[in-house]
Amino acid sequence: QVQLVESGGGLVQAGGSLRLSCAASARTFSSSAMGWFRQAPGKEREFVAALRWIGGSTAYADSVKGRFTISRDNAKNTMYLQMNSLKPEDTAVYYCVAGGAGAYYTRDPADFGSWGQGTQVTVSS
Repeated sequence: QVQLVESGGGLVQAGGSLRLSCAASARTFSSSAMGWFRQAPGKEREFVAALRWIGGSTAYADSVKGRFTISRDNAKNTMYLQMNSLKPEDTAVYYCVAGGAGAYYTRDPADFGSWGQGTQVTVSS
């Protein structure tokens, strides 16, 4: 069974940094697109970043562009989200996702077929 396991969440002050990790099975890691979504209390799930396996293209939500960086380590079957200059509005549960090539372009949560259990990120002001 496909598995994605996130780690690295926690509590940090505004302006601080965190790095999220997503460990995946080898089969999942060969998915055409992987990425991160987040969901804050009372809000809809929101696209954060995506990485396309072919070519290594990356995409970011405008709200995190310039502050967050998505990357992957093929040897470790692990994807990362480096989050810098964190703001209170970044507080949410962050989910690691994997899907087909089209998901990278649509950024629609419904197009990502595999989801992790989520990790909480809390940014205090």
